[in-house]
Amino acid sequence: MGGTDKPGRLVGGLAMRDRVLTAVADAWPRILVGPAAGVPAGVWVTRERPSGGGPVAATGAGLTLLDPASRTVALLAADLPLLTGAAVAVLRKRLAADDGPDGVCYADTDGRRQPLCGVWRVASLRSAVHRLRQDRAGSLAGASMRSLLTGLTVVDVPWREAGPPPWFDCDTEDDLRRAEEWTR
Repeated sequence: MGGTDKPGRLVGGLAMRDRVLTAVADAWPRILVGPAAGVPAGVWVTRERPSGGGPVAATGAGLTLLDPASRTVALLAADLPLLTGAAVAVLRKRLAADDGPDGVCYADTDGRRQPLCGVWRVASLRSAVHRLRQDRAGSLAGASMRSLLTGLTVVDVPWREAGPPPWFDCDTEDDLRRAEEWTR
């Protein structure tokens, strides 16, 4: 999107980042990995290293702020303007119902896993980050989510509820227009 603050772009009058934070309003702590400008009070902010290092580097940075006793975490992209608390609750319930998976995430209508719209066991993610950091000589910058999830047991959850898909992310102006239409 031309180097703009994509998560700060408005959909339905609210920044996409704020829509995501609202979907997890009952979570503590709420951690945002990215620029601190415009972040609501009470949200912890950190940055990945290097800045702009990608979602795996951001995952690693966010995990460092979690209490060691944390058991689960919602890992969410900041450009999911259609995400709701109800959609996150579906994922939480699915993970809690089964002791087997390391995480659950939505899969789109083509069956593609959406790992940045999921709920994960913290210990599993921490182990995966540690393994990948070792494999990459200490750097997570530019690593793919696929490489992070290698070896983890992941359950893909199709969206079967009413309303637009919570995993819909906005990467283009057309995506923003489409999301805006859904929020009307």
